[in-house]
Amino acid sequence: MHVGHVVAAADTRAALGLDRVLMVVAGDPWQKRGEVVASAADRLAMVAAAADGVEGVEASAIEIERDEPSVTYDTLVALSASERELFLVLGADAVRNMPTWRMLEETRDLATLVIVERAGDVHAEPPGPGWRVEHVTIPRLDIASRDLRARLAAGRPIDGLVPPAVMRAIAERGLYTRP
Repeated sequence: MHVGHVVAAADTRAALGLDRVLMVVAGDPWQKRGEVVASAADRLAMVAAAADGVEGVEASAIEIERDEPSVTYDTLVALSASERELFLVLGADAVRNMPTWRMLEETRDLATLVIVERAGDVHAEPPGPGWRVEHVTIPRLDIASRDLRARLAAGRPIDGLVPPAVMRAIAERGLYTRP
């Protein structure tokens, strides 16, 4: 959880006039099996720490509370309500991976796809026709979670790259450090 994620959530909320943005933590990210380092509870703690104090941005455990693989379609169905308009906010890299998703066609009609792009990046496109799409451009922050984990494992600082509350959560939980 780094500052780029917080900027994406806050800028999307402001750009689209959204009431709130839920930062959903995957409970069982089936496409990343074997690659996930931190537990769902640890990831939720980091997201909650990052969202704390950011107006209209909240951590959500909706996928953690389900005892099955995390599938965006299921999450959007669970969040659906007649008076609620849903927006699925994804980084351009995640959008490029959407063709591999389960229930992709069924997902299309549940929410407007919001593609968050870093300034200067090539415009990402939805995974096919029929998607309602918004684009939000954020400042170019070249921060990658895998690089942050590598820095921590090597004993290097991450100050300024993650919110201070996230740094505290990482330290308190002993995450991403050398064995």
